[in-house]
Amino acid sequence: MADRLDAGDVRERLLAVCRALQAARDELSAADREIGDGDHGVTMARGFAAAEEALRAAGPGLPGAQFRAVGMALMSHCGGAAGIVFGTLFLSMAREIRGDAIEAGDLCRGLRAALEAVARRGGAKPGDKTMLDALAPAAEAACGEPRKDIRRLLAEIAAAAGRGAEATREMLPRTGKAKTLGERALGHPDPGALSLTRIFEAFAGVDAGPRKQGASAAGATTGDREAPR
Repeated sequence: MADRLDAGDVRERLLAVCRALQAARDELSAADREIGDGDHGVTMARGFAAAEEALRAAGPGLPGAQFRAVGMALMSHCGGAAGIVFGTLFLSMAREIRGDAIEAGDLCRGLRAALEAVARRGGAKPGDKTMLDALAPAAEAACGEPRKDIRRLLAEIAAAAGRGAEATREMLPRTGKAKTLGERALGHPDPGALSLTRIFEAFAGVDAGPRKQGASAAGATTGDREAPR
């Protein structure tokens, strides 16, 4: 049973996240066109391209420093609310990852801290049809059964986020520009929740397989790849 991710593994997984979010540009923008400005995918792709550059420039380092590099790049290059909330996510996790590897307890503390910080920065709460609706169940999954294989735990975190993202289809938006749509937003997932799902999938090495555009990972097959690419 693997109970930790060493620094090299963390770096490869974060690089996989950066590539995945760049590849998801069109999917995320299509989701955003339904309830927003349609630029979310472009914004996230730009931010994670910068994050990939930052990780490669920094080279190997402690896991917390790697998460911080991603968070700072998102803050600097995403722009707008996305840069703030997703940058806050990674920076909050970075502060809770203090050793030379990531263990299950780090994931629990990091995601709980991220949930609190993002809610505070964004002025939202679970149920408002935001990325918090994927982050809250992900944090709950991270803090579940102790002493679980960490790769299995990562897959469960990704699946929980996917279920949360899917649930946003039936939520009314209560913050941001989408709030003005009212019931017209029903049936469409929140783009930020989708982005968070893609982040957790890529970090877990989960192959979600083919899916309809805008669908979450809730029904995807979960399982760890041998090594994220």
